[in-house]
Amino acid sequence: MTTVAAIGTPHGKGGVAMVRVSGESAFEVASRVFAPSSPKKFSEFPHGVACYGSFTDKKGIFDDGICILFRAPHSFTGENICELYCHGGLLVTKRLLAACLASGAVMAGAGEFTRRAFINGKISLTQAEAIGGIIDSVSEKHLEISARQANGSLSRSLASIYDELKLLAASVYAYIDYPDEDMTDVSIEEMRERLSEIKSKLLRLSGSHTYGRAISEGVVTAIVGKPNTGKSSLLNSLCGEERAIVTDIAGTTRDVVTETVHLGDVILRLSDTAGIRESEDTVEKIGIERSIKAISDAALVLAVFDMSRPIDDDDKRLIESIFELGKESKTVCILNKSDIANEFCHKLPFERTVTVSALNNEGLDSLVETVSMMFGAGEIGENDEIVVNARQAAAVDKALSAVSSALDALDGFTQDIAGMDIELALAAIAEADGRSVSEDIVNEIFSHFCVGK
Repeated sequence: MTTVAAIGTPHGKGGVAMVRVSGESAFEVASRVFAPSSPKKFSEFPHGVACYGSFTDKKGIFDDGICILFRAPHSFTGENICELYCHGGLLVTKRLLAACLASGAVMAGAGEFTRRAFINGKISLTQAEAIGGIIDSVSEKHLEISARQANGSLSRSLASIYDELKLLAASVYAYIDYPDEDMTDVSIEEMRERLSEIKSKLLRLSGSHTYGRAISEGVVTAIVGKPNTGKSSLLNSLCGEERAIVTDIAGTTRDVVTETVHLGDVILRLSDTAGIRESEDTVEKIGIERSIKAISDAALVLAVFDMSRPIDDDDKRLIESIFELGKESKTVCILNKSDIANEFCHKLPFERTVTVSALNNEGLDSLVETVSMMFGAGEIGENDEIVVNARQAAAVDKALSAVSSALDALDGFTQDIAGMDIELALAAIAEADGRSVSEDIVNEIFSHFCVGK
């Protein structure tokens, strides 16, 4: 591979910036731009030790800083790597990169260094994706899971399932090759038992994706209700700041106000919508139509009702809309204004109900717990693996479907019929952890990485 270089720190001013060079001639490139302050030869630099010196180009010395060499194969990419640390100014950083490119390196593409680590067998594809998760994480839970998976936890779980399937496949091959000699060491009953255990593991992995998506991508959420129930107060309470206008005048919110907030470990992509009621106001009617669409698009609906007032036709109209759109199972009924509630004795037709005072930030802990449980937090054990991204989830679901078919095949058929489904499951797991994945998929994954990673 060619020797590549890129800036490995964010664009902008800072105390320190870093340019990374990787490839067979990385040390030669670095030796042309870095002059050590010690008399030690460049080839004598110890592995992984910072050396102080000056950076030069054809115009002369332009900065001082540090050079660290990592010798192959004991580096992140598995190649020779040189990391050059200069002062974090825009001009000096660009000049250091330009000096590296003029000395024989070429510009790295997006995710080039992590891609080389994957190609050279230093990390699995799931580890590479977890590194992207560390960079992109927006919640503490997402960061925690990404860090664990960057160290190989998900790779090991998938490898364990792959090895179990491989043993069963080998037994099937023995049966096919020697049908009359009973060469297989796994009976149909034992195969059924092992496949059931594998299915249970895949079910847990598949089921974890709901929670994984909620803590990484976020949940599309609509706050709905008739005017003046406290929808905007709830939005402001969840945001921790005044994000929406709050008045006693009905119909203040006429468009959809969006915000991203953290509710416990779950991320909500919130939309505060116009109050749903009968209206002749043209602008308000457009806002109400958008509110209905927000309910239709939402994975979570926070339906707000005012405990200080009796249920009226507008409340009933909202409830009907939620049920007509099939969103009742995705809805949390929020009884707001508990601080000024009268005798509220209405039984609303929702499975989940939380009582709050959005104005006083009361009852939000119950909302956190309810939403977390809706998106699978209660089904996740402390040490359970969590599938975060959609590619991995699709591969796991494919493996789960194949294993289920293999189990069905064992009822009334011979092992060779189940063997075809076992092979499909093996292929799906291989796709999940990158053992067997198309170049197009690899290109797509690394195209989302920043240059320099």
